[in-house]
Amino acid sequence: MIRLRVGDPIVYHKPKSSFSPGPRARQVYPLEHGEAYHYVVDKFWKVTKVNDDGTIEVVTRKGKKHSISAKDPNITKAGLLHHFLYGKRFPKLDEVQS
Repeated sequence: MIRLRVGDPIVYHKPKSSFSPGPRARQVYPLEHGEAYHYVVDKFWKVTKVNDDGTIEVVTRKGKKHSISAKDPNITKAGLLHHFLYGKRFPKLDEVQS
C-alpha cells in the first residue's frame, strides 16, 4: 500500500472498454470476437482526504470527486517525471473547491 497524504498527486490507471479507444489509451487489445477494445487511460488526480477506513478522496482537474481504496493497485504516486511530462494535467487544489 502506498502511503498517501492530502495534497499528494497520484496517477490512476483507469481500465476502460469501448469500440474506439482515444489517443491517450495505452495497453490496447481487442476483446473476444474483436468487437471492442480493452485499454488503460491515465488519470491525474490529487488527494483531498485520507479516511480512517482505508479509502482516499481525490479530485480531478475539472473538480469531480471520487472515493477509492488506498490499496487499489491502479494507483501510482506521481514522481518528478510525471510532473515534468504531465504537470498541467494535475488539478491545482487552490483552484478546486474541496
